[in-house]
Amino acid sequence: MNKPLIGAFFAALLLGAGITPAVAAESAQVRESATETAPAAKAVTFAGTVALSNCSGSVVRSPDSQPTDPALVLSNGHCLETGFPGPGEVLVDRPSTRTFTLLNASGTGVGTLKASKIAYGTMTDTDLSLYELTSTYEQIETSYGIEALELETAHPVAGTAITVASGYWKRTYSCDIDGFVHQLKEGRWTWKDSVRYTPECQTIGGTSGSPVIDDATGKVVAVNNTGNESGQECTDNNPCEVDENGKVTVREGINYAQQTYNMVPCIGIGNKIDLDREGCGLPKP
Repeated sequence: MNKPLIGAFFAALLLGAGITPAVAAESAQVRESATETAPAAKAVTFAGTVALSNCSGSVVRSPDSQPTDPALVLSNGHCLETGFPGPGEVLVDRPSTRTFTLLNASGTGVGTLKASKIAYGTMTDTDLSLYELTSTYEQIETSYGIEALELETAHPVAGTAITVASGYWKRTYSCDIDGFVHQLKEGRWTWKDSVRYTPECQTIGGTSGSPVIDDATGKVVAVNNTGNESGQECTDNNPCEVDENGKVTVREGINYAQQTYNMVPCIGIGNKIDLDREGCGLPKP
């Protein structure tokens, strides 16, 4: 996994020493600010992204979310403050008081958002967490002038130009969707239909939970979660690809994300997570 970090203080110490807290090296394609984004139909910025204590995330909405609904924050299951959920474990409606630093378009922190609960979290089939906030979308927009990122409702397409926007590092990574992985295995966990990036997206520790944004639409198509760091096969921090015939492929230095379109039908009235709604593709407890 793109390892969650111990905390911002630890990260600051590492950066002060001139090193990064992850094995993967940053490539020349890592962009230091949104101003370097290549021309696209809709410019990608940091607006709506958040920094967690150990990961990245974003304030997201479904197409049917209302301004008065409690806002949702999307991140990874392995970023939960409760620790990594075990295989088969699904968390629903767990109380939480976690806080998130909200960023504006330039990557400046403009306010603190607070969770009321972990609405959903798992590392089974996907690597996903959704926090329900104490603030509504309307309150966030009124206070900070920032709108939530909208979740795409359709399966992404190979070749799509994407941006991974890390609120933790205030960095973006630009590449394309290279393809999709039948099963992605890492240690004890298995994820299905994962997004594989082209090599330019060299994400690092702390980018876990970053929204993967379609450059053309500005919508979230996936959540960044892992990469093969040292060429090992199916071990922690070294996921392997398994195809429909059971063939295993290792791609050292390649990074991955988990699709989010299949969770949109699970978001019901009032932004409540309802795993029994038609079309909901998330694992149940």
